[in-house]
Amino acid sequence: MSHRNIILVGPMGSGKSTIGNIIARRLHREFQDSDQFIEKRTGVDIARIFDIEGEQGFRDRESNALIELLSQDNRVIATGGGSVLRKDNQKLLKQRGYIIFLDTSVNQQMNRLARDKKRPLLQTENPRQRLEVLLQERRPIYLDLADLAVKTDRRAARRLAADIINQLPDNLT
Repeated sequence: MSHRNIILVGPMGSGKSTIGNIIARRLHREFQDSDQFIEKRTGVDIARIFDIEGEQGFRDRESNALIELLSQDNRVIATGGGSVLRKDNQKLLKQRGYIIFLDTSVNQQMNRLARDKKRPLLQTENPRQRLEVLLQERRPIYLDLADLAVKTDRRAARRLAADIINQLPDNLT
């Protein structure tokens, strides 16, 4: 039995936290969400960090959170959508875990994020266009990093989690 981390990557609204939680429970592992970790650590929400420190400041905090979260094994970790942008983060993710890309369409993201006012990158005139641009720049990175890529559109979280677990290498389950 491997104690390697299982790391979920993908765009905001792809279900990383929901699915990660289910996988962690079923595999008897600790679940960590990097955004929640940062919020707990700082005592403020991500939007506030963006307001005060800008995206650069948030990305610095995110990199530090990943270093800390990945310093232990046997976890399921949901990463922030943009955490893959930095080369150092990419290297760390690859070294410290098995990476699952939750591949989600912009339509699915729009449905899931329609009422979410906490996403700093979506506080714009045209959220759909913003999601399309982000996906266009990040999807190739997600695909490059992924040990497993899974389409999430119109799939129930529990069934998707079960499918992912079934596709994991034997040494991870």
